[in-house]
Amino acid sequence: MFGRGRTQETATEPESPQQREGAKNRPTPKRRDQEAARKRPLVVSDRKEAKRLDRQKRREQMARTRRALETGEEAYLPPRDKGPRRRFIRDYVDARRNLAEFLLPVMLIVLAASIVPDPTVFAITVALTWLAVGAVLFDEYVLWRRIKAGLTERFDGPERGDFGYTALRTFQMRRQRMPKPQVARGEFPA
Repeated sequence: MFGRGRTQETATEPESPQQREGAKNRPTPKRRDQEAARKRPLVVSDRKEAKRLDRQKRREQMARTRRALETGEEAYLPPRDKGPRRRFIRDYVDARRNLAEFLLPVMLIVLAASIVPDPTVFAITVALTWLAVGAVLFDEYVLWRRIKAGLTERFDGPERGDFGYTALRTFQMRRQRMPKPQVARGEFPA
């Protein structure tokens, strides 16, 4: 009625004859189509099967983590133990004898001796307790200074949590440490 009528030329537009290098070369999908493709039911149809699969997946993950803690495989270690700085700390702690790992057996002996009603034995056990704690604190201080120097040399110095990780590792007996020690005693990291 008003204006020109449509011609046949405008109705049939040529499809992009050029394929550009590095371009997407396809139309952008509609948002509603993308959202529809992502939709999943909130409640699965078979709950028992979903629980069973979830339990199985969790069990496999835990087994993989346990294997990594025994072998030292970096990819599956828990986040607390991952990374080259934590490996350096573990290797350094495992390469030396630490007084802190013997503190628990000493405390058990002191506890057994403190049951004796003799005041002299009690005074000796209290003195032995404080002597053991002082020796462990001094040993921890010396160890941390050396680890701190090594971290500064290899990395950008110690980060938050490195001292706690070191102390936690030294207070565990060598056989019970996880991840398992990967170095022999006296074999300090290079």
